[in-house]
Amino acid sequence: MRREFGLVLLAGAVGAGLVVLAVRQAWAHAFFTPPRPLPAQDIAVTGQQLVPLASALALAALACLAAVIATRSVLRRAVGVLLAVLGAATAAAVLASLRASAVLAAARASALSGPLGGSTTGGTPSGGAVHEIVVAGPGQVILAGAPWRAAAVAGAIAIVLVGVATAWRGPRWPVMSARFERSSPGRSRDTDSASMWESLSRDVDPTVDDNTRT
Repeated sequence: MRREFGLVLLAGAVGAGLVVLAVRQAWAHAFFTPPRPLPAQDIAVTGQQLVPLASALALAALACLAAVIATRSVLRRAVGVLLAVLGAATAAAVLASLRASAVLAAARASALSGPLGGSTTGGTPSGGAVHEIVVAGPGQVILAGAPWRAAAVAGAIAIVLVGVATAWRGPRWPVMSARFERSSPGRSRDTDSASMWESLSRDVDPTVDDNTRT
């Protein structure tokens, strides 16, 4: 059981880490052709820009893994159900992000928030200001990050499976903090002579643990 417990926790951590890593990569490129003589613009769009919720859900799943260690019984089952929900929501968010309109919107937002500023109208800015990024026209989208999107979905599925396993088998797994709740095995040996005689005078066996007395 302890080995199974450790493997499930490891799988959950790997799945959440895979999601966080994957969304930081470029998932698509948006190409804009502004009026001449301005050059065409190629703007990379990351998974974080398309699905900012994915990394937040993955981090929440990591927190749930810590809760799995600290909980037991019915509460641990509830944490497992929450893990499965977080994984399913992550996969749904990743799959729903694969739209050209979402990529173009993220690219325009990235251009406007760039360090040199930007424009979505084309033409030459007034006042002599130089804008390096000019986004105009409908734009074209190339989805180039299929492996990373697949990795994010795989990580989300791993979180779902870990949640299901926790809800199903979790109550049987050991409780990591249980060793701190046990009484010391050498308790009777550490009892001093005075305490032993006092217990005997009250017809109480000092070698018997308090929890076993009736």
